[in-house]
Amino acid sequence: MFVLVEMVDTVRIPPWQFERKLNDSIAEELNKKLANKVVYNVGLCICLFDITKLEDAYVFPGDGASHTKVSLGFFDDILIPPESLQQPAKFDEAEQVWVWEYETEEGAHDLYMDTGEEIRFRVVDESFVDTSPTGPSSAEAASSSEELPKKEAPYTLMGSISEPGLGLLSWWTSS
Repeated sequence: MFVLVEMVDTVRIPPWQFERKLNDSIAEELNKKLANKVVYNVGLCICLFDITKLEDAYVFPGDGASHTKVSLGFFDDILIPPESLQQPAKFDEAEQVWVWEYETEEGAHDLYMDTGEEIRFRVVDESFVDTSPTGPSSAEAASSSEELPKKEAPYTLMGSISEPGLGLLSWWTSS
């Protein structure tokens, strides 16, 4: 099971890396620190996916390195198709969200899957796409360059929340 985690950390960049781009240096240091490591209350970190926020860098007395506070996310391209939702589920056109019609002895309750909520899901498939840049082919060079190429995510996970305990974390928290 994969969990999308956003963390905040202060990253130390040694002086010999000042000639590189700051984002590249920070990404390298974060991957050294977190990739393939187990983080308490998170689990195994695979790799850094994105740096979402950079704050000002500071140089402390007695240390020539810069220290930059960053917010980082570890993964963003997770898809859960409608057939892998808790069933029965429907799409609410008015709210623009999926709804799980949860049946109880008292009747049905609508549990909304609001955008941005944290979920627990099971990985059912993964997809790697080579997004390395390539030169234009002779046919592409002759045609007009009006069409932009379709961008694909280099790594995508297909998930499922159709099992007990999976779905929005708010559904399963005890009162």
